[in-house]
Amino acid sequence: MSDILKIIGGNIKKYREMKAITQEELSSACKLHRNYIGSVERGARNLSVKSLQKISIGLNVKIERLFE
Repeated sequence: MSDILKIIGGNIKKYREMKAITQEELSSACKLHRNYIGSVERGARNLSVKSLQKISIGLNVKIERLFE
């Protein structure tokens, strides 16, 4: 697993938990499968820019915040 994938995944999980929503609720907002969200959060999935954009919109977080 790449370090950048772990960073992005960890940030997605952090923002999701800050908003007190489940993976299922986020996946519904993003129109992505719940299992996909879980694998992204674990850093096990090399996500596309389109999927990353969907997740940032679903979290209402600027996409660049997911790279910090």
